[in-house]
Amino acid sequence: MQPRRCCLLLHLHLLLYLLLLSGTQADLEGTFTIRLLQTSIFQNTSFVDTEGLGLLEDIELGSLDKHTWTIRFYQPWVRPALPRGDWDTIENMIKIYLQKFNHLINKGAMQKDVPYPFVAQCMAGCEVYPNRTSRAFAYVGYNGQDFLSFNMDNATWLLSQDTNLSQYVQAVLQNYTAFSELVEVLFNDTCVDDIEMLLHYGKAALERQEPPVATVFARMPKPDQLLLVCRVTGFYPRPISVAWLQDGQEVLPGPALNTSAILPNADLTYQLRSILAVAPHDGHSYACRVRHRSLGTRSLLIPWENHSIAPTVGIAIAVLLLVATASAGGVWWWKRRKGEEATWEIQEFII
Repeated sequence: MQPRRCCLLLHLHLLLYLLLLSGTQADLEGTFTIRLLQTSIFQNTSFVDTEGLGLLEDIELGSLDKHTWTIRFYQPWVRPALPRGDWDTIENMIKIYLQKFNHLINKGAMQKDVPYPFVAQCMAGCEVYPNRTSRAFAYVGYNGQDFLSFNMDNATWLLSQDTNLSQYVQAVLQNYTAFSELVEVLFNDTCVDDIEMLLHYGKAALERQEPPVATVFARMPKPDQLLLVCRVTGFYPRPISVAWLQDGQEVLPGPALNTSAILPNADLTYQLRSILAVAPHDGHSYACRVRHRSLGTRSLLIPWENHSIAPTVGIAIAVLLLVATASAGGVWWWKRRKGEEATWEIQEFII
């Protein structure tokens, strides 16, 4: 096996063996992407910690056990796609590949005096569009930054950063044309059929829809500023639209509007928050509008009005008054009880 077949070789072989089943057509429509990821942490020349992950959209297909370099399946519909013997072949190829990959990277690090520890990352995959055309991609990262990318049109490696190390790796990879041909064949020629097979087996998982749950509340960090918070959670798939309406009109992006990134939940759904800064009692009405595939043509509309603060303050005051009353009553009862006990003691003494 030649050194040129670095991090992407694992991904390409996995894609070939895992996905390549003929005669399967999916009836899902849309754009779908498969990504194969690898992260290798080089602690020193003798110890490398490697993790691998395969994704169809945001669905985790499986991962690589970093201790045994074996495949762990996350979806029940992935493993039945191939016989046990084929999975054994894939795992053997993974082990051979990782040994070659670690040797190649360590060799380059020593030649270029790269300080340990460092992280090498690889991502390869393809995106299939509704008209059955596809776009392939391959990237290499170093310490969390873009390092190299593969141009599928002319089978060349492009520098994402111009350093002595990136030039060295580019030259090593570019010298092995067999690898470029392998990338082009697997990703450009078989990508559509491969993803269609996965869409067929994973149809139920990809079509899963969980409606969002939205709540609106307020915070007042300063007397002259009110923060309206719209928390949306529990939705799947990931794409969602969250907007604030002022008197029925959508609030445009600006310094007063701050929406978080979409974050994952532990139950494989998503969440986000959208915060709008307004002046207290400005006379406007506000509402948070949520649109999501699971809602169809409907939208969630959760209103907020400035006078909604008053009941909250009133409830707080009522609770404080109740506590004060209960405390006063307790003191009175305790004094009365003590008085009665003293009376009984005097009567017993007289008797």
